[in-house]
Amino acid sequence: MNHVVVPRRNPGEPVYRADFELGEHSARHLRRVLRLYLKAWDLLFLADAAELALTELIANVVQHVPDRRGQTFVFRLPRGEGVRVEVADSSPAAPLAITGDPLDDGGGGGKTVWFECLTPPELGGSRFRAARPERRP
Repeated sequence: MNHVVVPRRNPGEPVYRADFELGEHSARHLRRVLRLYLKAWDLLFLADAAELALTELIANVVQHVPDRRGQTFVFRLPRGEGVRVEVADSSPAAPLAITGDPLDDGGGGGKTVWFECLTPPELGGSRFRAARPERRP
């Protein structure tokens, strides 16, 4: 089930929420949705990096979550500073820290479920903002 939340009641709400079983075509669908939002927000210059990161998060759910249930959230950061994307899965298992080469397929050092792509200062982004995890209810 897809949900689009507009207008947001508070800045912490996603503007897009998708909740469904993820499969081989899900990443392509969600990349298109993400690109549409980035274009509407004049953040299209972030699309390549954001789409690549989103594909990795979706692939992790497809590969590692038995029922492949996942939720995808897209947030616009305040003042046009970028985009935050979160992917949550239904697996109760905690991610395992593994050692390996950072360039290995399958990663290394655990599982990432969110990312932020930030607008560079020369395009109006803050030179003080850094990506950081935020507690969510």
